Amino acid sequence: MRVDATDPEAIFWSHVRNRLLNGHKFRRQVPIGPYIVDFLCADRKLIVELDGFQHAEDPRDENRDRYLSSLGYRILRFWNHEIYADVGQVLVHVVEVLEGRA
Repeated sequence: MRVDATDPEAIFWSHVRNRLLNGHKFRRQVPIGPYIVDFLCADRKLIVELDGFQHAEDPRDENRDRYLSSLGYRILRFWNHEIYADVGQVLVHVVEVLEGRA
């Protein structure tokens, strides 16, 4: 588990902490089984992962996603550059998923 957030994680966290995103509660750096997820909305069983290019073709991510999905979690992955380019659009998509519109 990392203590310091990456810049994209800090940006995303600034928009979702303290129920800022339509009242949905998120936690960061949450252990689930052998993995640590970036962000978790436990009530909706939604995981949000923010990835750099080191994850572009990492087969470990497929195994991780398969495991987390088997526990009933839905996983949204965004590239770091999406956070920099338009965090608002990322947040809109997350809300759509949380509220069953996507």
